[in-house]
Amino acid sequence: MKKSLTPTRAIGAVVLAAALFLSGCGSSSSDSSSKSEASATTAAPKTLKIVVTNDDGYDSEGISAITEALRAQPNVEVTVVAPATQQSGKGGTVTGGTLTASDLKTKAGYPVKAVAGTPADSIIWALEQKGIAFTPDFVVSGINAGANLGPVVDISGTVGAARAAVQRGIPAIAASNGAIEGPFAPTEAAKVVIDWFQKNRDAIANGTIDKTQVFNMNVPTCASGSIRGEVVVPISTTDVSFLKNQPDCTSTAPAPSNDVGAYMIGFAPLSMLSAKPAA
Repeated sequence: MKKSLTPTRAIGAVVLAAALFLSGCGSSSSDSSSKSEASATTAAPKTLKIVVTNDDGYDSEGISAITEALRAQPNVEVTVVAPATQQSGKGGTVTGGTLTASDLKTKAGYPVKAVAGTPADSIIWALEQKGIAFTPDFVVSGINAGANLGPVVDISGTVGAARAAVQRGIPAIAASNGAIEGPFAPTEAAKVVIDWFQKNRDAIANGTIDKTQVFNMNVPTCASGSIRGEVVVPISTTDVSFLKNQPDCTSTAPAPSNDVGAYMIGFAPLSMLSAKPAA
């Protein structure tokens, strides 16, 4: 005859069974948590919404080059909003009133909103007048044909468009290439801008990128030698030698203390500009 469990033994059996059950549940929960963490680790990066503009007009070689270079980056959506006509030298000038835009295409055939107005107008139409239905993560103004360095930055429409974005809380970079009269190499300049973008992508995505100043990059066109890389320097207050002279990319001299000096010996200077021109 089988012996029946005593009350004490019965309680012990129940407790043991409950412990085994909970242990199994704990293991399942842990496995689920680990899987969730692994999934989060491998999640795709945030898709960045970037507006491209410039001051040379929607059909310039430079805007087409940077647009195509950005489109080649993973998880990037590019919207081109640029002046319908050449607007160099307009600085931050605005037209005022209700602006209009036409649906056209860049030289490479990418859709563009061509705004009847200045470079700054393009940003105003996009952001304030709701020409686009989203808030961009970043604005790229360029690639301008002709360097914007030193004392002339305030008259640059390329810089003016980037400043218009920063004034509205959107981080921006102004990018230019070559001496004023050329030669220009926008595709090569775009590679330098993309290198900068890749290094700063996380900061753009998480909102820690500087939104109070404009990043101003100038990439030389090298007749010989090669671009010596990006260097962070302040702008020159007096030197305008880049307006007439070609840079020497064969130089081995260390980068000088300002943007013009660095550009003239083959570096791609990156300088920070205030959101508005100095009074």
